Amino acid sequence: MVGDSPLEPEALTRWATRPECGAVVTFCGTARNSSTSEHEIQALEYDTSVELAEDRVRQVISLARSRWPMLGAIAVHHRVGLVRLREPAVVIVVSSPHRAAAYEASQFCIDTVKRCVPMWKREIWEGGSAWSEEAQDLLSVDDVGAGK
Repeated sequence: MVGDSPLEPEALTRWATRPECGAVVTFCGTARNSSTSEHEIQALEYDTSVELAEDRVRQVISLARSRWPMLGAIAVHHRVGLVRLREPAVVIVVSSPHRAAAYEASQFCIDTVKRCVPMWKREIWEGGSAWSEEAQDLLSVDDVGAGK
């Protein structure tokens, strides 16, 4: 899910908790006050094509399921619009019968989202703002699946 509503990590964790799963890993990427710029960040703003981003997120989830078929639940939610300090910009929840798969799949999902989902981030500080220069070349999910 990609949208402008505040993210709810606790609700996603409850949703992902299953009787057959002994591990639930919740990752929250939150807005922080520092970046590679010299400014103290006050907020972030994310922008994307929601349709394209959601399609890529579905591909990431599908690839994670193919790598870890024992997973119970996977949720990847990313916020667009204004995100204030300490608010989550991205939440990933993975449940699995055992912790190793849940940790590995969660790490895979956040890393792949960062590499494959088109998302632009504006850093906002007192008196100004700029689009982040921490960008990298966008890969297709198929490229990640092929080990590129």
